[in-house]
Amino acid sequence: IKIIDTPQFQRLRFIKQLGGAYFVYPGASHNRFEHSIGVAHLAGELARALKTQQPELGITDEDILCVQIAGLCHDLGHGPFSHLYDGMFIKKQRPGFKWKHEEASIEVFDYLMKDNDLEKEMKEWKLDLTKDLVFIKEMIYGPLDTEAAQDKGWPYKGRGKEKSFLYEIVSNKRNGIDVDKFDYFARDCHHLGIKNNFDYRRFIHFARVCEVKGEKQICVRDKEADNIYNMFHTRYYLHKRAYQHKVTKIIEAMMTDALVKANKHINFEGSKGKYTLSEAIDDMEAYTKLTDLVSEQNPSSSSNELKEAGQILKRIISRDLYRFLGEIPTKTPEMFDSLLPQNSLVNIKSNFWLTFVIQVFVLDYGMKNENPVDHIHFYSKGKPDEAFKLPKEEVSRLLPTNFSEKIIRFYCKKTDETSLKAANDHFDRWYKNYQKDRRDGTSENSHGKTN
Repeated sequence: IKIIDTPQFQRLRFIKQLGGAYFVYPGASHNRFEHSIGVAHLAGELARALKTQQPELGITDEDILCVQIAGLCHDLGHGPFSHLYDGMFIKKQRPGFKWKHEEASIEVFDYLMKDNDLEKEMKEWKLDLTKDLVFIKEMIYGPLDTEAAQDKGWPYKGRGKEKSFLYEIVSNKRNGIDVDKFDYFARDCHHLGIKNNFDYRRFIHFARVCEVKGEKQICVRDKEADNIYNMFHTRYYLHKRAYQHKVTKIIEAMMTDALVKANKHINFEGSKGKYTLSEAIDDMEAYTKLTDLVSEQNPSSSSNELKEAGQILKRIISRDLYRFLGEIPTKTPEMFDSLLPQNSLVNIKSNFWLTFVIQVFVLDYGMKNENPVDHIHFYSKGKPDEAFKLPKEEVSRLLPTNFSEKIIRFYCKKTDETSLKAANDHFDRWYKNYQKDRRDGTSENSHGKTN
């Protein structure tokens, strides 16, 4: 509660969980605030269940509190409209700059602790300010200093190898099964009106720690394999139906264009002066002032760029959106380059990139081309301490054989009749080239053209 009742955490009330999807699904009005509280709750539930079922693991109250705090703070670093900020805006505004919201989360956590003088609260709850704070940040981000830990064979400093399973609760780097997904699957499906076929309660009930190659991992009963596949399919289905919905991505592309134009004209006060929208990630005092309400900030000028940004936002509100031309499935990202026209667009006098938006996105089970269940160990009722892998053929013959698909989508920024006709003509040529490539030996399946 001490952490929740800080300005840095309360800021999450004003960041939409699903970004631009709210403009497609009106029910998706939930924010990062309630999701973070939900993850903290489920993190405690899973940790306590393991402690009750296996007291020999030595899970302490301090371990559980740290796991809960990590769940609570894992999304502190999200910017305006969640993944739009780090996934689209920063990549476009600061190309080549390696940064992700998990990195910001641990920086905001440090700033929150210092700004609200919470170290004395931590001490009252018997937390070690050196070891436990590192442990919390490692659960959010992963190993903080992998190079220094390589010689020891264990990349973490907050907890030793005997408690390796604790690192799988909030953000599971091994196979992707963690309470973060448990919460957002249930919460997003509820708000989107999409059925959730995964029962996280059964996972918590049947979760058990077993030793695998000298390391303790969270395993699950073999009879729960179907439930695990349902979880990963739910992830795929949410991406297909909502997160990567064609109109969602159009609106997020338009928001990104607006933020890029407004970037240098809207400033935030930080510890060492003023910072633009894209520079705010360099200073946590400035960054924690960024929310979805960024458009309400007082601009530093009335430039044409700001006016253009305002016009894009008005287009979103009036649903004068970029037009979807079609999509082409592909297994090879290199195909993207071959589809680009070499000459300027006929009947469109503006620059190509000012006319078209081309997006390449991936739908998968969370581990690119791999089956994440191959990275999960199971146990049986008769031998609860022996971990083993379960080939999907032993689960069902009807499970997928491929676990990833890539799609290229084409949009036109202009909506006048002349521009759209020229854009559609160009997409027709792209699509014919794609079909020709398939006939010449490409084995990909076509989703067809959609105008």
